[in-house]
Amino acid sequence: MPDKNYTYLLIDLLCIIVPLVASFHPRSPFYRQWKYYLPANLLVSALFLAWDAIFTDMGIWGFNPDYITGIKLYNLPIEEVLFFICIPYACTYTYYVFASYVKTSFPLLAALLSYVLAAALSVTALLYIDRLYSSVTFFLLSALLVGMARRSTLWLDRFFVVYAIMLVPFFISNGILTGSTLDIPIVWYNNAHNLNFRIFTIPLEDCFYAMLLLLLNIGGYEWIKERFAKQMTGSYDTHKNYTLKQVK
Repeated sequence: MPDKNYTYLLIDLLCIIVPLVASFHPRSPFYRQWKYYLPANLLVSALFLAWDAIFTDMGIWGFNPDYITGIKLYNLPIEEVLFFICIPYACTYTYYVFASYVKTSFPLLAALLSYVLAAALSVTALLYIDRLYSSVTFFLLSALLVGMARRSTLWLDRFFVVYAIMLVPFFISNGILTGSTLDIPIVWYNNAHNLNFRIFTIPLEDCFYAMLLLLLNIGGYEWIKERFAKQMTGSYDTHKNYTLKQVK
């Protein structure tokens, strides 16, 4: 029976181990995409870690010392730092494999969904402006969704499908983090700063926080790849559902 202080670290490792190993498989060589993905993940992780550290200082959320190793970067457990590496990697790998094998073609519907979701989130954020986890997350995601839709981001349809798929492992891993199978949660939340509405043990805001995190990582990955492709060829079709040979 492993020491329970390694619980959060084990969750991180279990989330990334299969996608990381599979990244070197000939049928899904995501390691060849690292030059596009890693810079995006580094920047997004830095932004989220700063946000995370501020909210931890403010007592908006926190971490149970029984389930972490005690190693910290400023006020954040090393496991929380690794979260922003492991979870986006697993999701972006899934997005890459999905894009390599499945064709999607509903960019207008994806844009409409973005506008509707952004409107609903913005109204909710205004109504609960003093609940900082809700309002900050909803405002940031609304702005990003509108920006993506206005830019006619043609991979947005793929993103929504992959996000829906990733909700399954999200509910499992985040459910454990928020205490679904433990006596007390690994990550606790101050309900004065959220809507106090939970899906099982998971705050509703976590679903949109995850969407924001993944959309920024995948958006950054796609943007850097597009810049590389334009430099190489002078043009790039963002709507192309590429094959593995094309994305080398």
